[in-house]
Amino acid sequence: MFVLLFLLSAVMSSGLLAQATFKVHSHNDYLQKVPFWDAYSGGAKSIEADVILQDGKLLVAHEAASVEPSRTLTSLYLEPIRKGLELGLIDEIDFHLLVDLKTEAYTTLDKVVESAQEFESILFSKTNPTGLKLIISGNRPKPEDYRNYPDFILFDYQSRELDTSLPWDKIGMVSLSFRSFSIWNGKGRIVEEELEPIQEFIEKVHSFEKPVRFWATPDSKTSWNAFAMLGVDYINTDDPKGAVAYLKTYQKNTFSSAEQHSIYAPSYANESDSPRQIILMIGDGMGLAQISAGMVGNGGQLNLGAFKQMGLVKTHAADDFTTDSAAGATAYSTGQKTNNRAIGVGPDGEVLASLPEKIQAMGWNSGIVTTDKLTGATPSSFYAHHSERDDSDILAAWLSKSPLSLFVGGGEEDFGSEMGALRSAGFELVISPKQLFPSSADKIGFFASKSGMPPMSEGRGDLLEASVMQSLAFLKSKKKPFFMMVESGMIDSGGHANDSEKIVREMINFDRVIGQVVEFADQNPGTLILVTADHETGGVALPQGDLASNEVELSYYSDDHTGIMVPIFAYGAGSREFFGIMENTEIHQILMKLIQAN
Repeated sequence: MFVLLFLLSAVMSSGLLAQATFKVHSHNDYLQKVPFWDAYSGGAKSIEADVILQDGKLLVAHEAASVEPSRTLTSLYLEPIRKGLELGLIDEIDFHLLVDLKTEAYTTLDKVVESAQEFESILFSKTNPTGLKLIISGNRPKPEDYRNYPDFILFDYQSRELDTSLPWDKIGMVSLSFRSFSIWNGKGRIVEEELEPIQEFIEKVHSFEKPVRFWATPDSKTSWNAFAMLGVDYINTDDPKGAVAYLKTYQKNTFSSAEQHSIYAPSYANESDSPRQIILMIGDGMGLAQISAGMVGNGGQLNLGAFKQMGLVKTHAADDFTTDSAAGATAYSTGQKTNNRAIGVGPDGEVLASLPEKIQAMGWNSGIVTTDKLTGATPSSFYAHHSERDDSDILAAWLSKSPLSLFVGGGEEDFGSEMGALRSAGFELVISPKQLFPSSADKIGFFASKSGMPPMSEGRGDLLEASVMQSLAFLKSKKKPFFMMVESGMIDSGGHANDSEKIVREMINFDRVIGQVVEFADQNPGTLILVTADHETGGVALPQGDLASNEVELSYYSDDHTGIMVPIFAYGAGSREFFGIMENTEIHQILMKLIQAN
């Protein structure tokens, strides 16, 4: 049986493309209207020109039937390069021309040398070491004749026979057909028995300090990535701009080495009980890809992986296929669809009773904890009623009027004029999560930052864990049933920024808290935990990664929300009610049914 591998273990352990360097060889660029500039602007460092000697001219074409008298090596390549240098459009020559001779080697090359000498000032020589090199490919002289040509003429050596007898000072690169090694089509992975000789060939060429190129290669994101990680110096492509953009983005979008945590082993007890403590945990922007990326980053496992009850949630807003956090969180809080940007009000602006408001009369307490500002769309949907999510001062004024017993989050500066109202409403305002419990106050609040809270990558540390656990202890101490909403808000901002490190680290931090909350549920029968999202952000996919090094690539469709369903996980009392495909409004409705059953 073939074992599919992306790289040999030695390559995998090197950190994938994070340590790899790459350059792109522009193949077939002569098919473009302005071939040199298309290849150069696309980031190609090896630019190919196929030439045919006809009627004393070096015509650029792949075959004689397609030649045009005006399209010459000089007009399409040498003259644009010289003009680009004169006009400052080219800062330095950090590329070479690979001139592929399609007609007889010696006579065609003699014409190349003759034509190039007009451009001697820009060509490579011992006195001009930064000049342009012409690397001759296709039909070439015999290796023993290489030294008969000027300094600016180098050669593309094409053989597996590599030894010290070769004129290495005249060899610019070593190239072979990829098909002589592998039948891989660029989908999936190269099989091990084909991969090993490729790696051996690359290493042998590099031992002579020369670059490697393969032609007849697959031309896809997967293949570009594979060749870069294998150490191929010039990656063959018909799409240099796409290849360079992808490979640069790949390095940014690949992340590993997040802070890992151990996994709590749930007891799975008390699932049939009626809940008296409900903890709704919202990973803002968290879809299956974000969860999967966090799982890879945490050594292949998450606390979420232990949940047995799960389903999928449709997230559409009343007025849009793709929801924002305001409409998404309002659906969870009120059980009704609303328009995007609306907080706790319906499509016509009517006030919708929130879950904390509904359960107050039943003797329940409630609280919110978030890594966002407290006036953010998700937390404010559980205490405010307003048609515009960005009116922070109006949203802040609702907090003192709400039935909440506890709040934790950022954005203290949004409440400058509301501090007196909060204290008058009975809130004790503390300056540390450690002060949340023990506290004899009836209501308590903690502003964790003046403005936005820092992400994990900027030192937030265990603030979310401490805030959640101290908040649970505070609410439990009141000897009353309670509802608490916990939001991990920066999975979403990571998606908006296409920031893989932020997504993975925030996801792992969220999961660490989930494990602690599951442990709380096991110690406190009658606890229901729901973990879900308001929407997915970024259209994230995971093309590839490495489980051994906990490394994963995140690929992004956009920098905005998507309309894809999000998962929901349930644990503890009443968890069996949450399964299948549900509307986001059904989550609220099932919660109210369970609460009213007490």
